[in-house]
Amino acid sequence: MESNSSSPNTIPVFSTLASPFDENSDSNRKPLSLWPGMYHSPVTNALWETRSKIFETLLDPPIHAPPQSQLLTKKPSESRTSILYNFSTDFILREQYRDPWNEVRIGKLLEDLDALAGTISVKHCSDVDSMTRPLYLVTASVDKMVLKEPISVDTDLKMVGAVIWVGFSSIEIQLDVIQQANGSSDPSESVALTANFIFVARDYKTGKAAPVNRLCPETEAEKLLYEAAEARNNLRKRKRGGDRKEIENGGVNRLEELLAEGRIFCDMPALADRNTILLKDTRLENSLICQPQQRNIHGRIFGGFLMLRAFELAFSTAYAFAGLMPSFLEIDHVNFLRPVDVGDFLRFKSCVLYTEHEITDQPLINVEVVAHVTRPEQRSSEVSNRFYFTFTVRPEAKVTNTQFRIRKVVPATEEEARRVLERMDADHQQSCVPTNEHLVEKN
Repeated sequence: MESNSSSPNTIPVFSTLASPFDENSDSNRKPLSLWPGMYHSPVTNALWETRSKIFETLLDPPIHAPPQSQLLTKKPSESRTSILYNFSTDFILREQYRDPWNEVRIGKLLEDLDALAGTISVKHCSDVDSMTRPLYLVTASVDKMVLKEPISVDTDLKMVGAVIWVGFSSIEIQLDVIQQANGSSDPSESVALTANFIFVARDYKTGKAAPVNRLCPETEAEKLLYEAAEARNNLRKRKRGGDRKEIENGGVNRLEELLAEGRIFCDMPALADRNTILLKDTRLENSLICQPQQRNIHGRIFGGFLMLRAFELAFSTAYAFAGLMPSFLEIDHVNFLRPVDVGDFLRFKSCVLYTEHEITDQPLINVEVVAHVTRPEQRSSEVSNRFYFTFTVRPEAKVTNTQFRIRKVVPATEEEARRVLERMDADHQQSCVPTNEHLVEKN
């Protein structure tokens, strides 16, 4: 039987996204590599559009063209970029970012932060010469991200960032999310979230590390930012060679102390402390097949999407563990160890690594999320990303539950104990490194 599209039983469905073609001319079309942006947040879409208009050669790089012959020296102000979220007047935009508590959905913000950091890195690395081969820039890690206060979805929001440090092939970008605090006119008091992204440059043709343009900080604040970033980079280098050795040489007693309580759980569960729980019993997991709509302009899965999925699993893990609504505090570290491709079978595995409840009014829940690219045909599974999040419990939730108590998490195996110690040491080392001054756009 032939169907009739005009039948009253047929409901027509239309795309809610803008057409990638110019309404007046079929010849003017959005570059194919930008189409994925349509499926992410409006801000990500706008950032990738901007990248397309300013740096069109990056979207279809001349692979056989020569590389950049001479490095330029640029100022932080040349890469500074800002975004304004008109939440107070744009009701549709506000609804796209709203979470159940009338605050900004952090996962969506992570997508935008990654996209903005990428655009800033492209600005810094461009030599404005269409005859040279552009660089392939990828997110290497998120060094630190701290939420200083809840971000309302009813008030306009501003995101601003710039390059603050460069190495041979790496770039550090600081981003601030700014929302005017009630009754405050001080810009530094309006910074609701700060984040530091590390990008690395690769040659499109060889895939090897490629040198990036130099950076010349001008103002006193920019020089302080550069020095703090240099200290963090030196710390990262030391950690790459010393973490496991330090634990093996001086941490035997610490390992044994951590494992002692876990052994009681395994060997004598009836005698275990009821306020303690095994690390393995805090685990959650989810999985997905990576779809074309989740790719970035380079055809690989967008790092911001991976952070969104990891954050939401970490939030659920903290919620199931605490029994009360968690409140996000910071991302301690994110490692992008290998790219994720369209079609990959991706598994996210989370657990509570350890808790800190010495400060009773703000107990801390440290959650690890590890992403694995799994290939059933090859019987292989590789770690692609590691994420570390810190949560506490929402104050209003604690008020309604006066019996609330955070439990201590203990490892049952030596491998788990090593992961806990490595994370604790990393957090301690980070706290000893100078932090950045706020990077606020000067008008």
